[in-house]
Amino acid sequence: MKRSLSVVPEWLADSLRVSLLSPFAVLLMTIGVCGGFLLPTLPALAACASAGLTAVFLAWRAPTSRVIALPIAACCWMLLHAHWGMQARLPAALEGDDIALTIRVVGLPEQGERQLRFEAVVEAAPASAVSLAGARLRLSSFNERIAILPGEHWQITARLKRPRGSLNPGGFDYERFALEQGIAATGYLRDAPAPELLVTSGGVDAWRLRISDGLAASTDAPAVRFLRGLAVGDRRGLSGEDWERLRATGLSHLLAISGLHIGLLAGFGALLARGLYWLCPGLGLRLPRPQAMALAALPFALGYALLAGMGLPVVRSLLMIVCVLAAVLLRRQLLPTHALALAAVVVILINPLALLGASFWLSFLGVAWLILCLPRAASSTGFFKLLLWAQIVLSLGLLPLTVWFFGQASLAGLVANLLAVPMVTLLIVPLTLLGTALLPWPALAAPVIVSAAWLMQCLWQVAGWLQSLPWAQVALAEPSVAALLLALTGVGYLLLPRGLPGKSLAALLLLPLMIPARDRLREGELRLMVIDVGQGLSVLAQTRDHTLLYDAGPAFSGGLDLGEAAVVPALRSLGVRKLDALVISHGDNDHAGGAGAVRRAFLPIVELSGEPRRAGAGLHCSERPEWRWNDVQFSLLHPPTAFPEIGNDASCVLRIGWAGGSVLLPGDINQQIETRLVRDQGQAIASDVLLVPHHGSAGSSHEAFVQAVSSRFAVISSGHGNRFGHPRAEVVERYRAHKAQIEDTAVAGAISMRLYADGEIEVEHRRDTHRRFWHEPADADSASGSSAEPAR
Repeated sequence: MKRSLSVVPEWLADSLRVSLLSPFAVLLMTIGVCGGFLLPTLPALAACASAGLTAVFLAWRAPTSRVIALPIAACCWMLLHAHWGMQARLPAALEGDDIALTIRVVGLPEQGERQLRFEAVVEAAPASAVSLAGARLRLSSFNERIAILPGEHWQITARLKRPRGSLNPGGFDYERFALEQGIAATGYLRDAPAPELLVTSGGVDAWRLRISDGLAASTDAPAVRFLRGLAVGDRRGLSGEDWERLRATGLSHLLAISGLHIGLLAGFGALLARGLYWLCPGLGLRLPRPQAMALAALPFALGYALLAGMGLPVVRSLLMIVCVLAAVLLRRQLLPTHALALAAVVVILINPLALLGASFWLSFLGVAWLILCLPRAASSTGFFKLLLWAQIVLSLGLLPLTVWFFGQASLAGLVANLLAVPMVTLLIVPLTLLGTALLPWPALAAPVIVSAAWLMQCLWQVAGWLQSLPWAQVALAEPSVAALLLALTGVGYLLLPRGLPGKSLAALLLLPLMIPARDRLREGELRLMVIDVGQGLSVLAQTRDHTLLYDAGPAFSGGLDLGEAAVVPALRSLGVRKLDALVISHGDNDHAGGAGAVRRAFLPIVELSGEPRRAGAGLHCSERPEWRWNDVQFSLLHPPTAFPEIGNDASCVLRIGWAGGSVLLPGDINQQIETRLVRDQGQAIASDVLLVPHHGSAGSSHEAFVQAVSSRFAVISSGHGNRFGHPRAEVVERYRAHKAQIEDTAVAGAISMRLYADGEIEVEHRRDTHRRFWHEPADADSASGSSAEPAR
């Protein structure tokens, strides 16, 4: 027999062959998709398509090339989806225009204090916005006379803009979220012409709303808000404090309807079929009982998945159950690892952008750890021992991802889950679902729902006690990609079977994640960060051993608190453990709204404000006019003692003098106070870095003031496309005429400055150093006009 020639040795060829549906193939595809996420810009569409097709051909025809071909094919597939997602966004030329659209309401609308927020799919759009057809929008309505329900079709006129959010260390990346969720634009409904209802409410979401309202009407117990989340995925009733407790105690996953919950319904359907076969044994002559049980389980699992809103954890659970049921129907043996791998492949093929969110990783990796680490002979292991081991595996296995996505670790989670998982899975969820099924008969449903709510309230009180413990939650600094990969490697080795050498050394691989390296300041140096809080202000100033926060950003009535969403995560991601001083310039919401969240997180040692009564601060700025930290001088130049609380003009004006120069933070003062400072302080207000007063409004930045300060850097904190038109073009030109370099958070995101003792200033823009292809580009005519490289 003639031996065939091969350039690859046979032993190596065998090791390179990868089954297309194996866990290793999924790992290769995941690596390829994640590699594409690191790109700052998207490659050309034609290049992605041609490279992807080539990789698919090689993976199909040459099994030994799959180790390389599968990651490339998956990366190109993701980039194609990214192209389609970015192209579906609102054309930039239409931002701010009124556009007539026909929409279909999806999901559950959320009623705020003064607005109704909802999502909708565009059914019809004008020729100028044809790219929006079929796109998903996130809209608000401020008209209290209009009630919008799930499944309705409306003819509306909306004012839209492309998805854009603040960009800070540790903060929520809304533009990434918009691409993952397929949100093409955000905006609000116009009152004229009036919205017109075309089709009344209907569909699965309307069904979900009726069930949610039925649960709420069954009892006035506060814990019913959690039952609505467990039954139909309705989390609208949860407050910020609720989510804070869930995160602190590691219980957030309880409201993400899991495979256990769907498995309960599938098992119930299978039990019904088994009972039917017990009553009628002759049915086995027509269809074997195992196949009948699988067929009966499927509609129960699918129905609950639809009821729960088809989120990613639900989809993963449903896909795994479908794989198992299909194996039963086909009389094939299917390992749990292959069922999980097949579910992951389906998700990647349908929507590879799902890997942008935490849900994919926590869901799939959590199940993978349980499959790999739990004893195979679970029946021989005691229930409580098995539960304890499962919680240890999940707590340790998901720790790197929890720190990466949320910047924190819950030390109380292990204890909380030991109680919560069996209580929710075995008692609360079954009672909730039984009560849901009995809703057509209120007299029968009420006692069942009340019992579930009472159990949930007991659990919630225990969670509150755990949250109050000082060690319940640990906030960690923002890790690097290398630190994440090292931590995952260390965790994987720690969870391998007993007897392997060097397990204690593997724990050292977690140190870069838990204790990230930071460039420590020297004596007399200063680090400044203007946090991107939209149309508001928050500035972090750090010396070698001390930290000061100047203003805390806005908080809005709709529930968005930038203090909680942007300022606190930024401070924690930078490794800030305590605040030595909190200065709230004055009491306006865009400066003081987020102060409550900052106080809850850090308990500032000293609080100062120009309007202490409005801002809730302890001292007036004049009561502590100056102090010194690490050879850095802090001086409050305004307002003087007994100055009235009159809003903007009462802003604390803070001067920070470091070894190489000075910084001036004037809040929202207007030209009258600027003139007073020039007259009273003279050269003392000359500064290398100036925070432009009042976000660059026309009523500030008087010519004499700009000249007296003579700043090298003029930093503006403003919201992109804000309705006030800040910063004004004439103000920007005034600073440019005095040779100041303009920096604007609306363009740059968070602006970081390292101020050295020799006077050198290093500037970094968050949108430059952490640019990804889903981020909106800077405006060509932006105020900053800065290059993509950090400036010195």
